[in-house]
Amino acid sequence: MKTPKTLQEAILYFSNFDNCREFMIAVRWPDGKVRCPYCGSDKVTYLAKARLYRCYGDHPKQKFSLKIGTVFEDSPIPLEKWLPAVWMLVNCKNGVSSYEIHRDLGITQKSTWFMLHRIRLAMQSNSFVKLGGSGKEVEVDETFIGGAARFMHRDKHRRRITETGTKDKTAVVGVLDRDKGQVRVTVAGSRRKGPLQTHIVENVAQGSSVYTDALMSYIGLEHKGFEHQVIDHAERYVDGKVHTNGLENFWSLLKRGLKGTYISTEPFHLFRYLDEQAFRYNQRATKDNPMTDGDRFQLAMSQIVGKRLTFAEVTGKDGKIQTD
Repeated sequence: MKTPKTLQEAILYFSNFDNCREFMIAVRWPDGKVRCPYCGSDKVTYLAKARLYRCYGDHPKQKFSLKIGTVFEDSPIPLEKWLPAVWMLVNCKNGVSSYEIHRDLGITQKSTWFMLHRIRLAMQSNSFVKLGGSGKEVEVDETFIGGAARFMHRDKHRRRITETGTKDKTAVVGVLDRDKGQVRVTVAGSRRKGPLQTHIVENVAQGSSVYTDALMSYIGLEHKGFEHQVIDHAERYVDGKVHTNGLENFWSLLKRGLKGTYISTEPFHLFRYLDEQAFRYNQRATKDNPMTDGDRFQLAMSQIVGKRLTFAEVTGKDGKIQTD
């Protein structure tokens, strides 16, 4: 399977639907046999004019497209535009705004905004493998995400900023495995002991050396099977191996994207932007893992199957408010 190496090559290559079709088949069915997403049968025929497949199984929906069963499902936007959009989002270090893709690919801004949230769902990694391990070093830190009052319009400032400090911001907690170079982040809701330590227990293996700052909420981690060491930022930022500078670097990248690219992010959608930045950080090119743009794109595409996000869900009109 041919994979472009640059954005220019990706746009030219995927401008041809036959290339898009060939690539999608390779992603979904590595053996090259297209199977019906409804019944699993490989007795299908390709209808070239309609760009659809027809299954000869005995069920109501006999025709299906390559988008069925993926994050692209039920979208009128062609694959010739979907695939370059995926390429841009997974490879732009600080993210890419819906307005930029709207201008570059000729899609309405509203549709592009929905597209990007679907792609972020594909970038989401729900791994059950815990980070760290016996003798391994793990950093844990938290930060607050929220608009800076000095940049807000007076009306918005009056509506959103009700008190000083962090009351009107959202707490986010992160875990960084130094050995693997992998990070996991989630919306914590608060910096209280319960949410923070629950996240650590769920994501860090017992026996790990856990480094945190002097926040009182981390007290007691040593009683849960962790080697807990603290760095007090009021005194210093580094004490040998004890520091949280790795996560501070990640927070810097995250906030640069939120402030410089996306400008305004609602708390309702924050976890999607965390998934996006964590994916790019975890798949960054390193000396031990020389990831290319094409590798990153292929990995994101391998995660599009079996995921679905409707417009009602992404706008909260389905009545289910998601927070993580």
